[in-house]
Amino acid sequence: MDLKVNEKINSLRKIMEEKGIKAYIIPTYDPHQSEYLADHYKTRVWISGFTGSAGTVVVTEDEAILWTDGRYFIQGENELAGSEIQLFKMGIPGFPTYMEWLRDNLNDGDTIGFNGKIFPQSDVNKLEKEIRKKKIKFIDEFDLVGELWADRPSMPNSKAFVHDVKYTGKTAKEKIEEVRKEMEKKGADYFLIGSLDDIAWVYNIRGRDVACNPVVISYALISKDKAWLFVDKDKVEDDVESHLKENGIEVDEYDKVIDYVKNIEKGSKVFIDPSRINGWLYKGIPKECEIIEGVNITTELKGIKNSTEIENQKNAYIKDGVALVKFLYWLDENLGKIKITEVSAAEKLEEFRKKQDGFIEPSFDTIAAYKENAAMMHYKAEEEKSNYELKKEKMFLVDSGGQYYDGTTDITRTIVLGDITEEEKRDFTLTLKGHINLINARFLYGATGSSLDVLARYPLWQEGIDYKCGTGHGVGFLLNVHEGPHRISTIPDKVKMEKGMVVTIEPGVYKAGKHGIRIENVAVVAEDIETDSGQFMKFETISYCPIDLDGIDVDMLTEEERKWLNNYHKEVYEKISPYLKDDEREWLKKETRSV
Repeated sequence: MDLKVNEKINSLRKIMEEKGIKAYIIPTYDPHQSEYLADHYKTRVWISGFTGSAGTVVVTEDEAILWTDGRYFIQGENELAGSEIQLFKMGIPGFPTYMEWLRDNLNDGDTIGFNGKIFPQSDVNKLEKEIRKKKIKFIDEFDLVGELWADRPSMPNSKAFVHDVKYTGKTAKEKIEEVRKEMEKKGADYFLIGSLDDIAWVYNIRGRDVACNPVVISYALISKDKAWLFVDKDKVEDDVESHLKENGIEVDEYDKVIDYVKNIEKGSKVFIDPSRINGWLYKGIPKECEIIEGVNITTELKGIKNSTEIENQKNAYIKDGVALVKFLYWLDENLGKIKITEVSAAEKLEEFRKKQDGFIEPSFDTIAAYKENAAMMHYKAEEEKSNYELKKEKMFLVDSGGQYYDGTTDITRTIVLGDITEEEKRDFTLTLKGHINLINARFLYGATGSSLDVLARYPLWQEGIDYKCGTGHGVGFLLNVHEGPHRISTIPDKVKMEKGMVVTIEPGVYKAGKHGIRIENVAVVAEDIETDSGQFMKFETISYCPIDLDGIDVDMLTEEERKWLNNYHKEVYEKISPYLKDDEREWLKKETRSV
């Protein structure tokens, strides 16, 4: 029988006391610092009951605290209710970071514990810097939650598969050579890779080890003349083995990576991304080697899609748009006639996606949120916990996506199911205005996501409204739905928006206990005009689904905004209608009418 949260924490405290650990950190990580985790690595979920995709728990002898970001404040309060765990809101004045809290609440001689096999080296560095004035020790060799977790899920063992060059546009061999050129520029002899999406991209392999993220649990090492993949060999069948061999990639067992790292020639220069390499592997690099730190070379290369990837991605979004439109038509036709819940609606949408050629799985758990549930940015409906029945009133937010052989999709629509208030219509229209303001922008080359973010927030700010999350993120190519190095956010960054980057644009309004609204499209960064002032850039929209006209106060839109909306809807109809039945096509014609 599963222990309750407070009982789990007390059991953890007993082990901590035995091992002389004053504070134990439980982050949301696997050994590869993935955003989404295989069930085996969901230690923070198990110990706390909080199911959001981001958060850190710290347990001491008399306190237990969860830190999470603005996407999960409401969810955190709900899921922690009844436990002793306190919620600390990241980014909100008055709440210290977990490292600041440890600094202020521990004493000289105390010991901090964490699992070094999942803790990124960048966090080790930050923690050391934060508490350097105190004589605090680290113990990093224990997975204490794992010791308690009796029915822990086993390690995933899905088979790897090859992502064909007709989709990727480049062979693995070509990508490895690009990596080596960048290594040479940085003066590196070796490049050690821990992040699963980077490994999948550079070697043109995919897998099913993490739900919704088509990756294979593995490590990679690239030198000036060799390349290795460290993976459970049972996952590598003959076709994948041949593919790897043809591209000059040697295969060894997953756990052997540490032996190879420890045996890197002394005096070598090793390039790593400290935020994507765990402390255990980092410590394995010989002390006689020089470590060069930076963003993964592969992250920067894969963030800019080649022309083949972009064309494939566009095709994936047309298929995805067809599935979405069929779903919205079905919802419109059946609401009030049959029982439809948040869960059953999400399942129906997945049914429509499954009928599309090349569909593999969802790209993340569908957010199907009715009425005030939509105020939780990453809400997940569940039969036993929260599962509203949809009625012909209020709004229904659906944020969803698919993994296709020809791309990864992500799109959000807020659907008006019946009468809404003036406040709801105003907020919907303000969200649309923010969306248009950014996606329709012309900007000078060199602009970063943080310099563009304000364009989406501006209409909302004028009404005293903000949202506690970013405005956009990069999207992988049959990879993680959240991908760097670029993003659109208030957080300052130095990553330029480059031609070929794929990014979401998704402003929103989230009012606890009332409603949540988000309008999200995906765009490719493209070149626009060139003048004496330089090269200007633009966003080219590649996702196609109607924006609900019933949510819009047309009088609030400028002439330019109406023009954008009408042009977008014209394009939606032209691209999606050829794949619809007559009744679906007529419905789409009405939904994309000019305003």
